[in-house]
Amino acid sequence: MRLHLSDQVGSRTFAKLLKALGGIDQVLGATAGELARVGGIGPKKAEQIAHSRDNLDIEAELALADRLGVRIITFEMDDYPKLLREIADPPHVLYVKGRLIEADEFSIAIVGSRNCSLYGQEQASRLSHLLAAAGFTVVSGMARGIDTAAHRGALAADGRTIAILGCGLAKAYPSENRDLADMISQQGALVSELPLTFEPLATTFPMRNRIISGLTLGVIVVEARPQSGALITARLATEQNREVMAVPGRIDAPGSWGPHQLIKDGAKLVEKIEDVLEGLGQIGQLVRDHTVEATAQARQKIEPALFDAKQFKLSPLEEKALDCLNHEPTHIDEIISRTGLSASQVNAAITSLQLKGLLKQLPGNYCRK
Repeated sequence: MRLHLSDQVGSRTFAKLLKALGGIDQVLGATAGELARVGGIGPKKAEQIAHSRDNLDIEAELALADRLGVRIITFEMDDYPKLLREIADPPHVLYVKGRLIEADEFSIAIVGSRNCSLYGQEQASRLSHLLAAAGFTVVSGMARGIDTAAHRGALAADGRTIAILGCGLAKAYPSENRDLADMISQQGALVSELPLTFEPLATTFPMRNRIISGLTLGVIVVEARPQSGALITARLATEQNREVMAVPGRIDAPGSWGPHQLIKDGAKLVEKIEDVLEGLGQIGQLVRDHTVEATAQARQKIEPALFDAKQFKLSPLEEKALDCLNHEPTHIDEIISRTGLSASQVNAAITSLQLKGLLKQLPGNYCRK
């Protein structure tokens, strides 16, 4: 923990120091001069590491973890995720709120753009829903857009989902997903390699992407523009020998560029859960017997569920919004008036109901499907 929390010590520097100096005790006892002699460290970085290492308040971090209900798992522990051990630069420490279980070895990541289309949200939610109900754990990054839809789809199926954060677990990001984070921690896990109070930074999100792909058997990209973080995750998945899959979109939609390029480059085109099993190749064949019955049951249960409110655990706000709608188009201002809810509450409820496939959007209006 002390070395992990030290300034300038990422997963690669951590591994480099352990290899060069022989073990954690040697690294913790090394002088700044000894650290500086390790290749790629140098005097300035060595001084920063030594000063930070020797002045950390480890007890405060452990106390905060206990208060938040966060478990700290190190690489040496037996319950460190097996798939994550395989990658070139695994995080040496994981903060976990919730539970990681053995069944999470059957995990699939669903990732995509923050600024996504309704089609993208629907497909992410649909695939996640089917995969989770069939016994897979759905992994994503809890960002806006596709990530959020993927997590919600798994939760709606009463399945497991894991969110890998690019900040500390005491800093739920984005803030509008605080309720989602609570649900994920109860039905799966929130995971980060970063200290608990670490703020979200642009540089931390590419780091967390290697964990998203590393924890899984394969990655499904739903929508991604050029330079998208989802494409970074797909590249990392290839480097980690994970399967890369993609959901096609409209040819004139900006978010379709990434999935279509991946498919051109050899990614598996995904329309249904059978495509995912096929894309997993030999591993897919091994898990097919495990999932085929569950998949059939999931489809019977879920396909109607996407259009049946009784199959979902709706929030009070969702129930209130849905109760005031019928199959006739209703303007959003009328929904606000009928429910007595604020505009932001109605918008949030409508978005969630759309992801569940319970509402249809018309120009300025909404109605039940």
